[in-house]
Amino acid sequence: MSSVELSSTAPVQAEPVRLPANYKKQRWAGLAAFAFATVSDSMEGGLVNTLFPVIMKALNLDLGALGVLSSIRMWARMIFGPIWSMVADRIGRKGVLIMMTGVWGLWTAIAGLAQNYTQFLILYSIGVLGTVAAEPIQNGMLTDMFEDDERGKAFGTLRGISSLAGLFLTPVIGNFANIENGWRYGLFLMGGLSLLTGIAMLIFVKEPPTRAFSKAEAAANKFQFKDIGTILKTPTVPLIMGQLILVTSLVLFSFMVTYFVQVRGWTTPQGALLYTVFMAGFGVSSMVGGWIGDQFDKKFGPKGRVMLMQIYLVSFAAATYAMLQIDWGKSFVFYIVCFVAGLIGSIGFSGCVLPMMSAVVEPKYGATAFALTFSFVQGGLSAITMLLVGPLSKLLGGLPQVMLYVVTVPYLINAVYWFLFYRVFPRDVANTQARIAASQKI
Repeated sequence: MSSVELSSTAPVQAEPVRLPANYKKQRWAGLAAFAFATVSDSMEGGLVNTLFPVIMKALNLDLGALGVLSSIRMWARMIFGPIWSMVADRIGRKGVLIMMTGVWGLWTAIAGLAQNYTQFLILYSIGVLGTVAAEPIQNGMLTDMFEDDERGKAFGTLRGISSLAGLFLTPVIGNFANIENGWRYGLFLMGGLSLLTGIAMLIFVKEPPTRAFSKAEAAANKFQFKDIGTILKTPTVPLIMGQLILVTSLVLFSFMVTYFVQVRGWTTPQGALLYTVFMAGFGVSSMVGGWIGDQFDKKFGPKGRVMLMQIYLVSFAAATYAMLQIDWGKSFVFYIVCFVAGLIGSIGFSGCVLPMMSAVVEPKYGATAFALTFSFVQGGLSAITMLLVGPLSKLLGGLPQVMLYVVTVPYLINAVYWFLFYRVFPRDVANTQARIAASQKI
């Protein structure tokens, strides 16, 4: 990310230290270890969502327990993600990764021994505290491990490996439901994989050599509380935060397998496969959504992304209604419905919301703006909504009604909300471009 700094003099650009050839040869092994850790950590959380129907039966739980367990991961990411980053900066990133993504996995394995909900909740919560450490620390290390012209490839490789592994492992995890106490064995397996990731980190991850960065570059990669007030003065930013109340897809992801099992009568392995089909479409949507957004922007200017977002919101509301409110039986047609819903699912985020945020926030405030909006605000809202699913299910009469009023209807309301962006967003884009241009002339 390029950056500029508003000051009386142009910022002095520090010449970055070039990475030595011998380090360049070994860093890809480190990236592979990061991918292994990312898959392991995400699967620990995904296992509970996937196998909750059998965990619910084994521990005599209700639907609200899944909301609590899902929200814990969101709270942990919000609060402890930044904490682990600060600890890693002080005592060493590699050491923290080995401990928190590796050795800490023992807590996940121990959770498999739980005999009641209280034990499981405590042990799972402790385990989650470690799994949220990897992402922020790895992102910082990758920035140092790869130079500007290679970072896109590095981050893309990491996300690609993680996504493909998730598509493969989710149905595998679902088949643990066919084994007596299989959910326990799944947690044992995830804990063992975490220990292996720790060993992989120890062997293959090498701390990159110290590199120099300009003040603007350093600021652009750090969350800074002092910048929040400045960021919120741009009207588009609080508007984006406001619409996040109506973006409830994270709730859908957590409850999808349980929905297919409880409401439509699929087995847990079949529900896991349906979820995998949805996520396959979602992965394609993530890749093409940005391209579609660019085409709307070229044709209609800044208002193009607003138009696309409204089209997306109405389309995804229709897709979720078709997927969740219509009983398609056990036919192959339902797999197609799930894939199409996923194919729509990420267009708004990758093609509209993220590019729009980047367009109205100066690069030096980027890290703070994105962390504040999507980690803190969206994470907190999603955690609260997940906690409400259980009580709402009892109040409204079941999970289908919850999904209708918590997922589908909010997306339709959000489509109306987005009319507010037509005046505000183009003006903020012009103002931000003017500030950046002025800073470059100083």
